[in-house]
Amino acid sequence: MNNRTDPILYIVIPCYNEQEVLPITAPMFLQKINDLAAAGKISPDSRVLFVNDGSKDRTWEIICDLAARDPHYAGICQSRNRGHQNAVLAGLMEAKSRCDITISIDCDGQDDINAMDAMVDAYRDGCDVVYGVRSKRETDTFFKRFTAESFYKILNAMGAEVVFNHADYRLMSARVLEEFARFREVNLFLRGMVPLVGFKSTCVTYERHERIAGESHYPLSKMLALAFDGITSLSIKPIRFITGFGVFVALVSFIGVLWAVIEAALGLTVSGWASMTSIICFVSGVQLICLGVIGEYIGKIYLESKHRPRYIISDATPNFGEIKEDAQ
Repeated sequence: MNNRTDPILYIVIPCYNEQEVLPITAPMFLQKINDLAAAGKISPDSRVLFVNDGSKDRTWEIICDLAARDPHYAGICQSRNRGHQNAVLAGLMEAKSRCDITISIDCDGQDDINAMDAMVDAYRDGCDVVYGVRSKRETDTFFKRFTAESFYKILNAMGAEVVFNHADYRLMSARVLEEFARFREVNLFLRGMVPLVGFKSTCVTYERHERIAGESHYPLSKMLALAFDGITSLSIKPIRFITGFGVFVALVSFIGVLWAVIEAALGLTVSGWASMTSIICFVSGVQLICLGVIGEYIGKIYLESKHRPRYIISDATPNFGEIKEDAQ
């Protein structure tokens, strides 16, 4: 498929314990599908695809009920919770052979669904990737705004190519998804991997709202873990930083040794434990930090070498069709 004038759109929505918000936002997504189809921008065969990421509440039951009531809803269920990035990937990979374009978005209602109109227009004008970018962060606290913006700046500084203030709200064409399927990483950081695929891209700005219902599943700890995964999965700059810092410490240590020898030769040395203890603690701390960073990379190599499936689908709504396990 590669239809620019009447594309089949699949809105891919990862869901984890979203029983409170799903009944509110699901009709919103369906209405957007209907509005775009009525405007002649997408095919009436477009769908809303929910990906249940091993939810422990009634999320999957709600998805099945939605699919039974309207054929524009469909759902797939992962065999266990694999995390947000794997859930998005599962939806994209299962949708790529069924549609011309996908738009991934969270189900909490924070991302403005009306930005999809501009995304589809950009696709019809020739873009294969359209990034949804937040225009401002006035609804965030100072701490949230500071940490979020620092998150993107640090990622770019460390070599992970990301679009500033863009999360996982994006349009991707079927041919981009086909090429993206060749990226076999187990450690996923989609907002840094998608730009690596290339193809013509653009950005659409929008205002982000408060979560409609329920609680956020992305606290600061998960954001920090995601940032660290992004850096170590897409860049070797931390390793190079360690090398440079090691050279610097070695030079300083060499100067210190020369100073100690000269002081001893002149008979000016005074026995003391404070300076020696400080130097030992400093060097030991540096060594442990360096080993930790190197160990993180070794751990990722270990996980990648296993070639485990990045997602396993245990169930699907009857109207979705055949499901294939991602075991390549």
